[in-house]
Amino acid sequence: MLIREATSEDWPAIWPFFHAIVSAGETLTYPLDLGEEDAEGWWFVPAPSRVVVAVDEAGTVLGTAKMNRNHMGNGSHIASATYLVDPAHSGRGVGRALCRYSVDWARAEGYRAMQFNAVVETNTRAVKLYQSIGFDVIGTLPEGFNHPTEGYVGIHIMHKAL
Repeated sequence: MLIREATSEDWPAIWPFFHAIVSAGETLTYPLDLGEEDAEGWWFVPAPSRVVVAVDEAGTVLGTAKMNRNHMGNGSHIASATYLVDPAHSGRGVGRALCRYSVDWARAEGYRAMQFNAVVETNTRAVKLYQSIGFDVIGTLPEGFNHPTEGYVGIHIMHKAL
């Protein structure tokens, strides 16, 4: 698996799984009806943020990550990231590779920590993955997320010092 800078040419491969994940409404706080043009603008953020894709040896996009500042101004020393893995390629270590890549990126860019603002507590695979990489749950917003089948569930704030 290779992780490289994403380009606009990657969007047609990203959009189908981006749309499927977002419209399912189980893991992200994005609008469920986010259209393709708006979604591309939300995902492809300008520098100093970064967007990457994980690809296999054939060049197939397996997943993507968006890395950015968590806050502006005096809070701009904390990074954040969002990950999307094509469900057709889950269980192959793509999410782990993207998460590790983003931690290395944040450290190299001089960030002091990473914080995830809204990790849905029912997304137990993601919570376990982040914890295995050294993130801690530092708080939970009770009923902060309206899950389509579980109802109102908490969203974790997760943190890792760099």
